[in-house]
Amino acid sequence: MTADALNCQRAIAQQIVDQGGNYVLALKGNQGTLHDDVSTFLDDPACKATVTDQTVDSDHGRIETRTATASTDIAWLQEDHRWPGLAAIGKVVRVRETTSKTTTETAYYLLSTALSGERFNEVARQHWGVENRLHWRLDVVMNEDQDRTRLGNGPNNLAILRHMALNVIQKEPSKGSLRGKFKRAGWDDAYLATLLALF
Repeated sequence: MTADALNCQRAIAQQIVDQGGNYVLALKGNQGTLHDDVSTFLDDPACKATVTDQTVDSDHGRIETRTATASTDIAWLQEDHRWPGLAAIGKVVRVRETTSKTTTETAYYLLSTALSGERFNEVARQHWGVENRLHWRLDVVMNEDQDRTRLGNGPNNLAILRHMALNVIQKEPSKGSLRGKFKRAGWDDAYLATLLALF
């Protein structure tokens, strides 16, 4: 299971381990001293990483280099933090080069199993691919960014309804774009009834 930093919580890690799963959790500042310890250790040039992998992709006029580094030398970390199921720590450094600029981004992770560098790089990339595709659908198809609902339970309720609508539209087998299917549901009551029956 992969999760972003919001879900990097002890209770979630414990539940995953208890149910026989493995995790790769993104680690950010919400886990203050743990994040500091992991980043200091992995950024140290003297750190002996257990595994390393580098991939280079070029697409849409940019070159992206992703370097994954992981270490199972974590006994010292577990002594202080006692994170449920922790078996390794890792980081992925992404360097994006375009004709006008170069940007570098580093992400840190907690792993419940020791992965090869290649597999760790793959898992981290797939997680953000899913995130990006979901956000694109919500932003472009559902115009979520245009919604100005800010008070009470409104934002949460509307987010749930948007996800439900996207799920049912994707489940419906007829051909056509997502946006086209939404328009059709607004214009054709029979088609709308077909969609509602899928719930």
